[in-house]
Amino acid sequence: MSGSGSSPARSRVDFTTLFVLEALVGQGLLTPQQAQEVLAKEGAARARVLKTQSASGGKDAARYDVSPVEVVAAFQIPLASGRGVLDEDRVTEVAARASGLAYRKIDPLKLDMTLATRTVSRPYAQKHVLLPLERSAQGRLVVAVANPFDRELFESFHRLTGLPVEPVLSAKADILKAISDIYGFKKTLARAADDFGGATNAQQVSNFEQLVSLSGTQELEASDRPVVQAVDYLLRYAFDNRASDIHIEPKRSTSQVRLRIDGVLHPVYSLPAQVHAPIVSRVKMLSRIDISEKRKAQDGRIKTERDGREVELRVSTLPTAFGEKVVIRIFDPETLVQDIAQLGFEPDEKGAFESWIDQPHGLILVTGPTGSGKTTTLYSALKALAGPDVNVTTIEDPIEMVWDAFNQVQVQPKVGLDFAGALRHILRQDPDVIMVGEIRDTETAENAIQSALTGHLVLSTLHTNDALGAVARMRDLGVPSFLLAQSLLGVMAQRLLRRVCSHCAEEASLTPDELLALQAPLPLLPGGVRVLKGAGCVRCRGTGYVGRTGVFEIVTTNGELREHIARESPYEKLVEIARRGGMRTLREAAVRKLAQGLTAFDEVVRMTSA
Repeated sequence: MSGSGSSPARSRVDFTTLFVLEALVGQGLLTPQQAQEVLAKEGAARARVLKTQSASGGKDAARYDVSPVEVVAAFQIPLASGRGVLDEDRVTEVAARASGLAYRKIDPLKLDMTLATRTVSRPYAQKHVLLPLERSAQGRLVVAVANPFDRELFESFHRLTGLPVEPVLSAKADILKAISDIYGFKKTLARAADDFGGATNAQQVSNFEQLVSLSGTQELEASDRPVVQAVDYLLRYAFDNRASDIHIEPKRSTSQVRLRIDGVLHPVYSLPAQVHAPIVSRVKMLSRIDISEKRKAQDGRIKTERDGREVELRVSTLPTAFGEKVVIRIFDPETLVQDIAQLGFEPDEKGAFESWIDQPHGLILVTGPTGSGKTTTLYSALKALAGPDVNVTTIEDPIEMVWDAFNQVQVQPKVGLDFAGALRHILRQDPDVIMVGEIRDTETAENAIQSALTGHLVLSTLHTNDALGAVARMRDLGVPSFLLAQSLLGVMAQRLLRRVCSHCAEEASLTPDELLALQAPLPLLPGGVRVLKGAGCVRCRGTGYVGRTGVFEIVTTNGELREHIARESPYEKLVEIARRGGMRTLREAAVRKLAQGLTAFDEVVRMTSA
């Protein structure tokens, strides 16, 4: 092929179901008998795939033939390893290897919107199911295709662009979704740049739980409200990528969008500067924030729906040098309110924590920096406690997640309702369990202690680095040590560690220097110093991590520890007693996760201090 490097010496008609099945059999992923069964049922599978695509994609789906990859993937054949099935990604990867092309999983976070839209039109990309991805270091245009043997297309595209073409094989569904996303969003942004009218009028809505419906993919292209559609697209995009936060940041000549995924920020879009203000106004309108006020920070919230369940979005705006920055925090109820068993506790840790919340009264403190999962832990504990015979009341600033099993109070300093005042009033509401979002001042600390001493179970958070630091912090807030000793059931520090990706995990050895850096006893690593590390794959976007798990430093206040808290013994003495009682430091707890293959060395060192 002229100008495209090494190309497959086949014609487009050679990309058949038989070719794909032979490749899978050759790779040991299918038996010959399974391949014969797929061939025998190929016609029914094609009809099933086409029906499914027509139902979800409307008239557009009828334009495309069902590919051999889709036929095989439709059977959902389990892998011999027991780790998943032969899905479209895995079948495409094998087909790429057999056809001599590189396989590329399209990562929505790394798409070059400008390159794609300037290189080829949307109708051309859709008709031929191709998408320009990047310019290689050698100056070639890397193009995702669904048919590895369509030489005529490769030649035509080379003539169209005037560039040497390097085709890579990608799943057809990924290519079509990426085309819909980037061309639809590009068109939306272009129209928004010319029309600022989509988000100028704020609605006066008093309902705290206003439900916002996001538009579908088809509306993204057809809507005459480009700003509305752009914001809806960004929200859906964040949901699809498991983001916990969306940052929309004004720069000198652009507006940058970043997503926080598993605790790490990823740049995803650079938007025209002229659409930043209308997009911010649209977000402010949805969250019932004053659109006209641009000089001070404001907070709001949005409630919307995702896959049949409600999702809370917390919005914060902040004036910066180039305009208002917006951060949208996403609270998925399935993530925020979990069963205690899902938080990442070891069996002994789970037993200790459950013993605390089983008590009829007392104080439980959870410590850690912002983003360490404290709210998730507290909500999960409240979920376990809530019931028709238990009155659970929370005081929060702001309410993270509206949950109808709790009575939730929003702190409102402007009207004199702060943590301390709210707590005083709640005590007249016959509570059984009280959750105070954060103990920030002396009055709140004293009221929390008194509540715990007078028959209520009180849960709260503090910003300290370790568990026993909470004792010193409460003393600093003026709480008498003897009252703290009487009321404190237990204190727990926690962090969130990224989990090693199960699809690309491989064994690794720790060097002597790494072992020294851990500063944890070797017996914590059963079986030597072999651990797991994510090599990086398409499913984890090359990071080696997917999802997070909690690590905990748990201190139960036994008789000896209570005595020393009351005596105001120094921190070092309290640590010594807690260690005798079985406390593991955060670093030691993280090393246990490392030994179990749940996280990696770099993550342990990054998130915990020795």
